[in-house]
Amino acid sequence: MRRVAIEKNLSNVRAYLEEQGYTVESLENNKDKIDSFDAIVVSGQNSNFLGMHDTFTKGTVVYAKGLTPEDVHRELENTMK
Repeated sequence: MRRVAIEKNLSNVRAYLEEQGYTVESLENNKDKIDSFDAIVVSGQNSNFLGMHDTFTKGTVVYAKGLTPEDVHRELENTMK
């Protein structure tokens, strides 16, 4: 199962991804385990989303600004193949 960390203000995206079978957890509660996720979904409003400028993750980062939940899902599917 795919694990995704998501910003708390993206509740509509979270609900949609859960419906699609993703395991979705709060980004804010998992900053210390960020590398354990397959992807991270952020609003795109804050480029320093983890409070660090040099954050490294091997997972996909999707900026959801201006995207529908379906668009975010499509991005995840395309990048996590």
